[in-house]
Amino acid sequence: MNESGVMAGGVPGSRPVIEARAVSRRYTEGTLDVSVLEGVDLRVMPGQTMALVGASGSGKSTLLHVLGGLDEPTAGEVRLMGRTWTQMNVAEQGRWRNQNLGFVYQFHHLLPEFTALDNVAMPLRIRRLPVDEAREQALQALQSVGLGERALHRPAELSGGERQRVAVARALVTRPACILADEPTGNLDRRTADAVFDLLLQRTRAEGAALLVVTHDEHLARRCDVRLELSGGRVAGDGLDRHPLPP
Repeated sequence: MNESGVMAGGVPGSRPVIEARAVSRRYTEGTLDVSVLEGVDLRVMPGQTMALVGASGSGKSTLLHVLGGLDEPTAGEVRLMGRTWTQMNVAEQGRWRNQNLGFVYQFHHLLPEFTALDNVAMPLRIRRLPVDEAREQALQALQSVGLGERALHRPAELSGGERQRVAVARALVTRPACILADEPTGNLDRRTADAVFDLLLQRTRAEGAALLVVTHDEHLARRCDVRLELSGGRVAGDGLDRHPLPP
């Protein structure tokens, strides 16, 4: 935290986009009870960029899935824009996620039979925007990541870096409050990884969105406002707010 009491990169006087409050996650594997997360507290503030690092298998992706409402905590709660996931049924969770979150993964998860344009338009179509309006906004998003001229190409016709830029455009097209990115450059060479991460930082900051990125790449992690490390099921790092969370 800085002297004003705001976490690094946050907007003064704003509420967290995402909060984890004493979040734990355990799994049962046969006769084993496996603890992945133990009492995790963290806040992601509007406009903040946060990197989550840790050893392979430390639970980074699990935490990201719990924060995004894709997995349920065993204990504790997660709030997105002030609402807890448990306050909503499955349909409401889907709508809330679509309104407030964008996702970028290591493997882009683009639909191979659709063009870049229609892949980016998909979250807007889920919102039931008319096709023409959704495609117009998707084209603008592709242009913002320098791929306007590749809009009608399918994923197989794009390079790895281009596919990830399409994934960034898809995540941002709904103007979400926060982007959750899981190893978004992990499948790219250094030069392409730097270029994609540059773009991800640039576009999230331009949109005023928060960014929480899971990465094993310390070079990229140091470029974020806050670096957190997940170890032993708990998080620690520079900029972590250790003050008690308010009710």
